[in-house]
Amino acid sequence: MTLKPEQLLAAMRAEAMEELTRNILPYWIKRMPDEKQGGFFGRIDGHDRVIAEAPRGAILNARILWSFSSAYITVRDPLCLEMANRSYDYICRHFFDDRYGGTYWCLTAAGEPMETKKQIYSIAFFIYALSWYHMATGDREALDRAVELFNLIEKHSFDRRLNGYFEAFDRQWGELADLRLSEKDENEKKTMNTHLHILEAYTSLYRIWPDAWLREQLGNIVNLFTQRIIDPVTSHLNLFFDEQWNCRSTIVSYGHDIEASWLLYEAASALGEGDSVREASLRVAQAALEGLAGDGSLYYERDDAKGHFDRDRHWWVQSEAVVGFLNAWELTGDKGWLELSSGAFEYIRCRLSDGVNGEWFWSIRADGSVNRDDDKAGFWKCPYHNSRMCLEILTRQERAER
Repeated sequence: MTLKPEQLLAAMRAEAMEELTRNILPYWIKRMPDEKQGGFFGRIDGHDRVIAEAPRGAILNARILWSFSSAYITVRDPLCLEMANRSYDYICRHFFDDRYGGTYWCLTAAGEPMETKKQIYSIAFFIYALSWYHMATGDREALDRAVELFNLIEKHSFDRRLNGYFEAFDRQWGELADLRLSEKDENEKKTMNTHLHILEAYTSLYRIWPDAWLREQLGNIVNLFTQRIIDPVTSHLNLFFDEQWNCRSTIVSYGHDIEASWLLYEAASALGEGDSVREASLRVAQAALEGLAGDGSLYYERDDAKGHFDRDRHWWVQSEAVVGFLNAWELTGDKGWLELSSGAFEYIRCRLSDGVNGEWFWSIRADGSVNRDDDKAGFWKCPYHNSRMCLEILTRQERAER
């Protein structure tokens, strides 16, 4: 039987609530808190073993704060608020650099600064998380801290001459030789990824702090995507740039394409200008379909210049596919997009979601095997993409009913 859109969306909503409240969040609530050293463990490996002395990354901790703050707003579970409070307290006590401003990249398991560089990508995630914690609790200090980080990004990272944001600095905001987020990245001064998550962070901050300067800078980043980052020929995102905005990458990242397609529209909509990027958003979503597999999942990336095509199905790419396709359906009314979203979610539930031990596996390999070599929780594996996917389904279904 063919389901009507409202029936399909209602089914996705029920499945999203189940996945969020019975599989994803309980894993982090039960397994990740470190009762001995405070905060949260830095890593659980692919076999569900806690690595107690693993370093504690900024990305992991910011995303934990965002996830439980956002979840509390939607599901109102007191345990989510408890986890958000725990995360906020740990971040404020350990990640903020009280001497030079900003936040550290990484701590030891004991909570001492380990890597003190100022990676703008991670600072943006703290703005994002603090904004949602303020929405969840009304805590004024969280808002003040988010605004402080916004001001620091604009002071040190914004390129007033050629536009855009530089990647990273040392602890005292001086130049760094190595600007990369990870070893697989190109060592370039400007990247799509950092701009995408500044866009995301500024969108959330603007909703609770509608400052004129913030509005101007958020609008500027929207324009950077449409004018600089989205390739005018392919509609894929270009990933790495030098200071003058010359593209330094030939990689197509299907997950970033589909993620950007909806975050871009969300940012413009926060400014009351969603229609201005509607077509660009849909072009990027359409370009991402080049990575669609026959089973409804989305491949990871390709690089034709190097003859490389990574057909693994990473957890975060599938999460963003669900949301991006759902967003395209909302923009067009084309049921085909909704069916793609539902199909991607079905792949997640059948293949990536761990119904025995909880959470999701890092990826399904190209040969169909489960990847247990990479983490269940860790520096990059956080309750962010998957919990956000569930929350987006819940909120969009409610919106469709109104």
